[in-house]
Parts: sequence; C-alpha cells; structure tokens
Amino acid sequence: MAAGEDTSHILSGLTNQLPDRDPEETAEWVESLDALIREQGTERAQYIMRSLLQRAGAQSVGVPMVTTTDYVNTIPVDQEAQFPGNEEYERRYRAYMRWNAAVMVHRAQRPDIGVGGHISTYAGAATLYEVGFNHFFRGKDHPGGGDQVFFQGHASPGMYARAFMEGRLSEEDLDGFRQEKSREGHALSSYPHPRLMPHFWEFPTVSMGIGPMNAIYQAQNNRYLHNRGLKDTSDQQVWAFLGDGEMDEPESRGLLQLAANENLDNLNFVINCNLQRLDGPVRGNGKIMQELEAFFRGAGWNVIKVVWGREWDDLLTRDTDGSLVKIMNETVDGDYQTYKAESGGFVREHFFGKTPQTKDLVADLTDDQIWNLKRGGHDYRKVYAAYKAATEFKGKPTVILAHTVKGYGLGPHFEGRNATHQMKKLTLDDLKKFRDHLRIPVSDEQLEKDSYRPPYYHPGNDAPEIKYMMERRAALGGAVPERRNTHAEIVLPDAKSYEVAKRGSGKQQAATTMAFVRLLKDLMRDKNFGKHIAPIIPDEARTFGMDAFFPTAKIYNPKGQNYLSVDRDLVLAYKESPAGQLIHPGINEAGAVAAFTAAGTSYATHGVPLVPVYVFYSMFGFQRTGDAFWAAADQMTRGFIIGATAGRTTLTGEGLQHADGHSPLLASTNPAVLTYDPAYGYEIGHIIRSGLERMYGPDSTDKNVMYYLTVYNEPIVQPAEPENLDIEGVIKGIYLLAPAKIDGPRTQILASGVSVPWAIEAQRVLADDWNVSADVWSVTSWNELRRDGLAAEEEAFLNPGQPARTPFVTQQLEGATGPIVAVSDYMKAVPDQIRQFVPNEFATLGADGFGFSDTRAAARRYFKNDTHSIVVRALEMLARRGEVDVDAPIKAIEKYKLLNVNAGTTGNAGGEA
Repeated sequence: MAAGEDTSHILSGLTNQLPDRDPEETAEWVESLDALIREQGTERAQYIMRSLLQRAGAQSVGVPMVTTTDYVNTIPVDQEAQFPGNEEYERRYRAYMRWNAAVMVHRAQRPDIGVGGHISTYAGAATLYEVGFNHFFRGKDHPGGGDQVFFQGHASPGMYARAFMEGRLSEEDLDGFRQEKSREGHALSSYPHPRLMPHFWEFPTVSMGIGPMNAIYQAQNNRYLHNRGLKDTSDQQVWAFLGDGEMDEPESRGLLQLAANENLDNLNFVINCNLQRLDGPVRGNGKIMQELEAFFRGAGWNVIKVVWGREWDDLLTRDTDGSLVKIMNETVDGDYQTYKAESGGFVREHFFGKTPQTKDLVADLTDDQIWNLKRGGHDYRKVYAAYKAATEFKGKPTVILAHTVKGYGLGPHFEGRNATHQMKKLTLDDLKKFRDHLRIPVSDEQLEKDSYRPPYYHPGNDAPEIKYMMERRAALGGAVPERRNTHAEIVLPDAKSYEVAKRGSGKQQAATTMAFVRLLKDLMRDKNFGKHIAPIIPDEARTFGMDAFFPTAKIYNPKGQNYLSVDRDLVLAYKESPAGQLIHPGINEAGAVAAFTAAGTSYATHGVPLVPVYVFYSMFGFQRTGDAFWAAADQMTRGFIIGATAGRTTLTGEGLQHADGHSPLLASTNPAVLTYDPAYGYEIGHIIRSGLERMYGPDSTDKNVMYYLTVYNEPIVQPAEPENLDIEGVIKGIYLLAPAKIDGPRTQILASGVSVPWAIEAQRVLADDWNVSADVWSVTSWNELRRDGLAAEEEAFLNPGQPARTPFVTQQLEGATGPIVAVSDYMKAVPDQIRQFVPNEFATLGADGFGFSDTRAAARRYFKNDTHSIVVRALEMLARRGEVDVDAPIKAIEKYKLLNVNAGTTGNAGGEA
C-alpha cells in the first residue's frame, strides 16, 4: 500500500462523499476564489468564505464541520505579523544556549558521574522557547504582573542554559546538574521542581499530563482572583509547553472543555510536534497534528498550526494545482520522521518525487537546499506570528501546533531517531558537527583535550547580542522562570471564629463532616480572613451539607447565572456568580486538585494568599489523584484537603468503590501532607487553627504543607471541648480522652475518627460486664505519631552516645499499663504505624479487605473492629497475662455473638449512606 493511500480519515473530507456533476463550473468557482485571494488577500477571502458558509447553513445546505485543515500553516504569509527583533543577535545566542544545554547534559554523563539528562527535547524546541523569551514571556516586574509559563520538563537544560547566559547561573551550577546533594549550593534539579529550586522554578511539569491540567486551572485561577476583586490579572498570560506524545495522557486532553467554556483567552498551549515519543512515532500511520487540530477545534479552542518554515512559502505559492499540498496531506508521520533521519537526496526522491509536478517544483534546488527546508517550529518568524496571533485572540484559549524535529541540529546520530530520548552524550565527531552547525567558536583542540568535558561558551556580557538579550528581558519584566515567596499580609482568624467547634452540638447529632462545615462557615465570615478561603467541591456540596454556602458565598462562574434556577424558591438555591467564592469543578477530582494547586500556590504566583479547602469523597482523593497531589507538594501548595464520608464502614450503602480503608496510608507517602483522623469537632478546630498558623503564621519555619483531614458522615452528639484539653496532644497525634472509671485489670484503647465512640462504649462494656478498667485515647494522627517516632530514631542513629529523644507517642503512654488495643475504620496497617514506638503488648483492629454494601453495624461486625470486638480482643490479651479468667474471651464471643454479622450494634444508620 502506498503511503497516504489509507489516510482519508485525517483530512476534513469536505468533498469526499459527493459527486462533481459539473467540473467546469467547479473550476470557475475555484478560479474566482483564487483571484479574490490574489487581489484582496487572505483576510478578505476568509470573510467571504465565512459569509458563504453562514448563508449555506441558513438555506439548509449541509456543510460538514471542518475539523482539520490542510497540512499547511494556519496563518497565511500575507497575514503574518512582522518579526520585530534582531534576527542575527537572536540566532547567535540561541546557538550558544543550544550548545551549552547539550554540553551540560553531556558533561553530567561522564563516567565518574553518569546521572544522565535529556539532550534532544530542547534542541528541537529552542526556537519555540526563545521567541517566547525574547518577545512574549513577561517577568514578575512587568506592570501587568507577569506571565505563568509551564515549561516542558525534558527541556529544562535549555532553561538552565539561558539562565547561564543571563548570569543567573554559573559554570559550577551547570556542572551540578542532577547532583542535588553532592553538589549542594551549586545543584540543578533534573526537571522543573519548585521544591528543589524554590527561587527558580514555579511549576512542576514532568509528570506527563499534569502540566496541561494545572495550566488550565492556573488560567482559571487568574480569572477567579480578578473577578473576586483580589488582584487585577487582566494582563497576564498562561503558557504551557507540551509534547505531542504527552497529549495521549487522559489528563492532557480531559479538561480542555473548562478552558473553552470559561473563554480562557489568557491561556496558550504550545505543543511541540516532533512526531515521536520515546520508542517510536506518536502516530506512525497517521498525523498527530491533524488529530490534535480536530480534537482541540472540537473542544472549542482556537487552533494555529505552524507546519512549514519560510523556505516553503515560494514552493507553496507555485503549487498551483495543489499537488504539493496533496502530498503534504497524505504523507504519514512515520515517513516525515524518516525523511529527517535521511538526506536531501532521499527527500527529493521519496517526497517530491511522488508526482512530476512536485518533482519539477524542486528541480532548481540542490540536495542541501532541500534538506534545509525547515519545519515551522524552527522558524522564528513563523513562531512569532503564531504567538502574536494567540495573545491577541479573544474569546477562546489557543493551541499552537508546531512541527519540529527532535534532536534538531545535533547531527545524524540524533535527529529524528527513535532512540534520541535515551541518548545522553555526544561522540567527539557529534560535538564537532554540532559546533560547526551552531558556529560556536570552540576549537578542535579544546574538544579533543577531554571529550567528556567540552567547554561551555559565553561571549561575555559586553557582547552586543548579550546586551540585546538582557535588554529584551528587562523590557519584558525580568527573569523567567522565577519564583517569589513574598506575598501580601494575611490576618489569621481570631479565637472567636473557632468557638463553634468548641461548643459541641448540644442535644443535636452532627457528623464530623457537619462539624467541619460549621467551622468553615464561621471562618469564611471572618471579615479579614474569610475572603482568602477558596472552597473547592466536586459536585457533592449537598452531600456534605455545604449547600448552605450557595446563597451567600455563591458558586464561581465567570458568566454568572443566565438561566432560571429550578430551585430558585429554596432558601439554599444553587446560585452562580462571577464573584462567587466556591470553586465547583463538577464531577472532576483531577480538575479539583488542579484548582487546589493553583489556589494553594497563589501566595507565590500572585503574591495574594488563598487558602484552598478541597472537600471530596475520601476514596476519590489520594487513590484517584495521588500523582496530582505529589505535584502539588512539589509546587509547595498550602491548603486543606478534606476527605469526607471517610472510613471503610461509614458509607456502606454505596459499597466497595466508595469504601475508603486506606487513604491515610496513601497520604503518608507524601512528605508534605499532614494527615489527621479527628473524632470530634473541637479536635478539628484545633487542627485547622494549627494548620493556618503553620502555613501563614509569623513564627512558622515550614509553611509549605497540606493538611489532610478525614471526616465522617455518621452523626453523633458532638461533645463540648473538655476543660484542660491536652491541645499539644491533639496537634501531635494522641491525648488521653477518657481515663478509666473503675479499678481492675487495666487495658488501653487507642482509637481514631469514627471509632472513638466505639472505644468509649467498649470502655463501658468492659467495666460493666467484665470489671476491666480501660483508658481511652483519641489518636488524631497515626501518621504524625509515626513521623515523630522515625525522626527520634534518626536523631539517635546520628548521635550515638547522646541521650535519645523519646517519641511523643511513647511519652504520652508512659505509665499507661496493660495491653493496647488500637482501632480505626481503616485497614490494620494504619494503626500499626506506631507499633514499634509502643512498649506495651499491641493488637490492631481494622477493616482489611474490600468494602461492600450493608448496614454499618453489620460491616463493623464482619470486619471485627466494632465495640464488642474491642472488648473481646482486650479480654484475650488480659487472659494470656492471667489477669482475667482464661474462659472470658470465649464467653464474650458467645455472649456478644461475635461471629454473627446480624448481631452487630455499633454505630447508627443516620447520615448520608
């Protein structure tokens, strides 16, 4: 099968299905259009064509949607904006940067280091970045506030190379690439990692798909800040540089509708279409640029293709019968990749040689001239025109699809090769050819002296091209990328805002979810602090009792509410507003985490602190979006993550996929997340207050944290805060809640979250039925107790011979005698985190295995973590110690029918199930 024979699916197909009953008349119409273009230009022709299409629709003449256009540049030559820069200066230092980027990676791959790096991505994308740096990317000192740029992760060497030219980084810094501890003080992270380089990078992007997602919500966050009157962001643009292979990630495409629906014309995607991913072509038998054009156009985006460089303009002008465009349309990506791995003669024969007409078009060109027919992403005039059109386009986000060659200019071993991504170093011959291609003034002798350490090149700050480069950056507002920590002062809530949490619920029952929501409502009412809160709820506000926020805080929608609400007569009617405070991503946890990240880093990105409070079904948090939370930690996000309807047995009506028995373990893998499992509203109040003070208090030394609180939907009478509450214990993870009320054989019950009332009931049953004395401890954070214990062990390990610090949990339980029963509504591994720090005999009850649909009482009896299971487990350990009758455990099993799931009585049926 000839190439292109089976590629009709990648064309728009406007005439494919229709017969031409009068070719002569058709030719006259086509000739008329050609004449219009010649005499009045493409802009006039566009208007006429749009008018005809509009009229055809009104007359019911069926015209299919044009999902793809021909494989040529979207912007006609006569509409290209004039390039305003000094092409020669920009070419010079772009060459220096490409050289230094490749040399940095090459030097990092020398035998004694061998840390790798990526050479080819930046080599192919340098023009895309440099046009932005020289003419578009605005720094933080720009009057408009500066742009946000999401750099493609594998192109990081290019950003370091530019920072070196600007004097921001030294040669010693470049030699510290990927050696973050061994070269501390002169280390560069492998990819954009704000946590590792907190004054340089702003956005982590190398986890594929998260960059596109976060860029969309960053653009939304800019508008959110503006519409709420917190900051004027009207002159700020968001740029996201992406790879065509990356666009296969569901996250890369899955949120495009938000950008279109909210008319985020402050957002620009630039997709580096080098046609290849790590192992081979992105679409060997198809055309990824055409596919992406159709996809983005269908999603409501403005699409600009930059396919061919200026050298093709004359050929396309002389292509009067469309033969060249037809070949461009029909050639598949696998062939385009092969052409750039071959030669000019190969391209003449296999591409232009497909028809006599196209062969004649290049008859006067040498093989070298054919080889130098550039792809559009390497032509700064074409790229400039696309960027300018994108930033001036109103009403839609824009995607620029730029055709490039991976490894461009690196030589035949690299250009367009499938193995390019894994190739970290250049041979001596590669270095010489690359030097010659870039015209770098480095001698053969310098290269041959040590092929593992070719020199970096900088012409000196007085060189005219460097002066020009620095002038361009100064005019655009300073360095990019740059991250700043300074932000407007934030006044934290006063003590009065937390009183609702301390009071309890009186005689009324309330789940901890509702206790949290009541507290949040009062915090949002705080006249100084409330405006900083950004609640994020993915379509479950009514489930969580947060519909009370609708009438007052309102739901953010930049277009307002232009429909008659079906529930408009209700007190808690759904209310949307451009100034709304609630961010409502819909059924969209990935988008919600992206919104959380944008809001939680606003203190750095915009200098305006926002405190995001993301409330969701706990099962759909770290399990579904753990990678996004990791990126949030890398970006140093601050905020509160609220896992509602938590636990494996509290939402049992919903069954397996809603039953969370493990999220604290998943959260424990993220070093920036503090995980709490509070039992009562007053505990929540102290945890939230501590969290705000840690994030924004003047005395905090580690502000860049996220607090994960699990809250439950099972209503209980919320007790008022006890007198002399051990607040330190609440914050650090454990405090004595209910001392034993009788004398007798002693046991300790450690419980968290929804299981604390079960422990209190077990304390009563042990006393009444078995004359056993039990202390009940509320464990607000198994995770934090473990971290403290591990830190104490580390200190002791590194300071032998010095008095070892006692872990907090060990201190708290000092003098607490008898065996310990630890219980939660999570799998046993959650409480087991502290086992090594507790000298007492230790047993764990939990909910291991899959969840299922049933009553709460039956589920808890099945998992054996209910009240009577606590009793039996305590009796078993006491019996082994000879402190209760040896038959007590078996009698208890029979008495409470422990093996009968229908005999369970723990908990109640209230709340959302």
